[in-house]
Amino acid sequence: MDPITIGLWTTGGMLVLVVLGMRVAFAAGLAGFAGLFWLRWNGFDYAPESFGRSLEISVKIAGQVPHSKVSSQALSLIPTFILIGYLAFYARLTTALFEAAKRWVAWVPGGLAVSTVFATAGFAAVSGASVATAAVFARIAIPEMLKVGYNKQFAAGVVAAGGTLASLIPPSAILVIYAIIVEQDVGKLLLAGFVPGVFSALVYATLIIGIAVVFKNVGPPVTGFTWRERFEALPPALPIVAVVVIIIFFVYNPFGDAWGTPTEGGAVGAFIVFLMALYRGMRLSQLKEALIETAKLTVMIFSIIWGVLIYVRFLGFAELPSAFSDWITSLEMAPMLILICILLAYAVLGMFMDAIGMLLLTLPVVYPAVMALNGGELVSAADSAFGMSGPMCAIWFGILVVKMAEFCLITPPIGLNCFVVAGVRDDLTVQDVFKGVTPFFMADAVTIALLVAFPGIVLWLPSLAG
Repeated sequence: MDPITIGLWTTGGMLVLVVLGMRVAFAAGLAGFAGLFWLRWNGFDYAPESFGRSLEISVKIAGQVPHSKVSSQALSLIPTFILIGYLAFYARLTTALFEAAKRWVAWVPGGLAVSTVFATAGFAAVSGASVATAAVFARIAIPEMLKVGYNKQFAAGVVAAGGTLASLIPPSAILVIYAIIVEQDVGKLLLAGFVPGVFSALVYATLIIGIAVVFKNVGPPVTGFTWRERFEALPPALPIVAVVVIIIFFVYNPFGDAWGTPTEGGAVGAFIVFLMALYRGMRLSQLKEALIETAKLTVMIFSIIWGVLIYVRFLGFAELPSAFSDWITSLEMAPMLILICILLAYAVLGMFMDAIGMLLLTLPVVYPAVMALNGGELVSAADSAFGMSGPMCAIWFGILVVKMAEFCLITPPIGLNCFVVAGVRDDLTVQDVFKGVTPFFMADAVTIALLVAFPGIVLWLPSLAG
């Protein structure tokens, strides 16, 4: 049996395990190990005396993968980014952000909902976890909106959709994972996520204002804040700005050399938020809880990475990515049309898988195909299909698939943010949240279409970094 056929059968078996409910980390790791063994024993023509030797080789390969990849310095960004989010919660920066946004923009139609979107965007700038963002603002923002007469489904939808912004706005754990899998520059990818993240927030805000204008009973404006009250709300939210500036300057300094690496920027940001949390009265029990929750989420993410990387190593031996790339480039279709079909496939796949697992399982095959469509890793902008060089195409595609991952966080039946919001609020069902989030599907579709049509939205900041 040829390696590609083995690769297809093994991949099919892994998908069956995922559909049956096995965790992605275990399904990918098991499939990868079984595939490595199958390939090796196939090379020995299934001789009984070679069974032990094939098993030994497979165990060694599978055992080396987790350490060699996870020991990468870039992955240390993930726990620091997650810790920043938990510490920011105990420093009450989330409440300060929402209060500042409320006092400044609540006067517009749907103002509290717009405030929630801007506050979630601000919190996303210190937290790389979409689920955590949705959970925090379900407690803070939804009661405020219900108090002034907002439709509860709409209020829940705003929080669930706003939480997705943490996937793009740096620091983003998913962007770091993408960079590791496709071996691209973490700093440039984090920079690339900033403008599309802000752009997504503005599209959400525009949608909310439009809905509030058309349907008067959905989101009434809130007035009565004086200019003094507005300016008084700004200082408590300033630590968020400080952390964002520090992380950006550790990645890209427009006035000279970067201050350090993204990893160092994440560590400094975590330390600043830690000091702020202490200053605002964080107790030892809260610090312990923040550290434990950070460890739990980090271990979960690392476990998925370990399992998927074993599967990725098997795919390399099976030559499946190169075969898929050859097939994609042989299609008699415009490269842009093929890319759109790939993004639509992500939208469907995301209905049944979590975002991180979906990206980790598909990127080893899809990423080489997209790069081949553009002309290869080293192609120049002049010779490329998408009008950008190989490294820029890698960044652009990364932002597109992460935005698709955002989209999948609110799509039924697996939309994780919707389940989180419903779990936090006893007065909401999952169906309520899915109904409330429906208008934001259109907003995300518009955003993705604009990012595809105008790559400069994504590539402007990374191009400044050189």
